[in-house]
Amino acid sequence: MGVQSGVDFQQIYTNVFPILFRVAYHIAGSEEAAEDLCQEAFSRLHEKQMSFPTLNDAKYWLIRVVKNASLNYVKWKERERRAYQRVLQEDSRVEETGEQTLIRKETQLEVQEALAKLPENLRCVLILKEYAGMNYKDIGHVLGISEGNVKVRVFRARERLMGLLGEKKSE
Repeated sequence: MGVQSGVDFQQIYTNVFPILFRVAYHIAGSEEAAEDLCQEAFSRLHEKQMSFPTLNDAKYWLIRVVKNASLNYVKWKERERRAYQRVLQEDSRVEETGEQTLIRKETQLEVQEALAKLPENLRCVLILKEYAGMNYKDIGHVLGISEGNVKVRVFRARERLMGLLGEKKSE
C-alpha cells in the first residue's frame, strides 16, 4: 500500500506515529500542529511510494521529515516552559501577577531569540535532545552523525545558549 518490502504502511504508522507526534509536539508546542505535521509526513511517505528495508530506516526518515517540517512551522517560536525554566531557573508559581507574566513573556522571547542565534547544527541537536526527549543515538541516526558528535554538539549548544542569555542580562 505505498511502502514496499517487508515493512508495510500500517506497520510503520502504528510503530512510528507516537515518536513522530512527540517530536512534532515538542517542537511546535501544539497538539493540533503536531497531528498535522505527522499526517503530512505520512502523506509524503505514501505519495512517494517509499521503500525501506527495516522499520528503523522508515522511522529515521520520518523523524527527519517531521523534525524539518516542525522547525519550518514554528520558525523558531517560543519553546516549552521547561527550556527557559532550566536555563534561567525561573520560579514557577501557581498565580502570576501582571509583572510576573510580563517577565515570563520577556524570558520566553529572550530564549527564543537566543535559540535563533545558534547555528542550525547546534539548534537542531538541542531541540531534539531537550525538547523532543530523544537519546543521543537516535539523534545521531536522524542527523546522520556519530553519537559522540551529538554529545559534543549538545554540550556546545547549551554553552552557547547560556552565553547568549548571559550577554543579554548584562546589557
